[in-house]
Amino acid sequence: MTKIAVLHTSFVFVKTDPLFDELMDELVPDAEIVHFVDSDVLATVIHDNGISDESTERMVHLAEAAEAAGADLIFSACSSLGPALDVAARRVNVPVVKVDDAMAHEAASRAERIGVLATVPTTLGPTSDLIVKHAGLQGREVTTTPRLAEGAFDILVAGDRARHDELVVAEAKALAADVELLVLAQASMSRLAERIEQETGVPVLVSPRLGVGQLAERVHELAG
Repeated sequence: MTKIAVLHTSFVFVKTDPLFDELMDELVPDAEIVHFVDSDVLATVIHDNGISDESTERMVHLAEAAEAAGADLIFSACSSLGPALDVAARRVNVPVVKVDDAMAHEAASRAERIGVLATVPTTLGPTSDLIVKHAGLQGREVTTTPRLAEGAFDILVAGDRARHDELVVAEAKALAADVELLVLAQASMSRLAERIEQETGVPVLVSPRLGVGQLAERVHELAG
């Protein structure tokens, strides 16, 4: 049985949203899933307005703990810490799958003008950079337009999901006027994808299903 370690940087999903557990049950039903959480590192990155060397090392340590626990694959559920996971991937001998990697690849292949919407400011740069990176690998040129639904993440953490949703949808509508495709840069917004598509008429990509789908492919590769 393949052992998958899921790395979290906040309790938002661990405590309040079963999305990743449901996707794992559907797409990798025979795998053993274990969770590793640093519940403060995302808050630290937000406070620091970027990923410090110390925050990077915290993600490396989380990945090393997963490796020490016998994980066959590591799945990072956080988009904001993507660059830190790239460092971690070089420091462990276990394959690392990032939740937003498949989404970035698809976004780069489908559109030239891409809107990137986030509720955490430090997610905008890493997600935009990842899309541009994938575009380059495909020989394509894209333009990303970042937009922050300011304050929405704190409102979600405080428990007001409805207010969070209204802020995200409002920003998505404003951004949709200027782009061909919208990327919701955090998994915490993914349940709004269908609503935003309906209200804007613009295609929307989210990371969880695409990311876990990529993880499932790696599981099958390991199984031979």
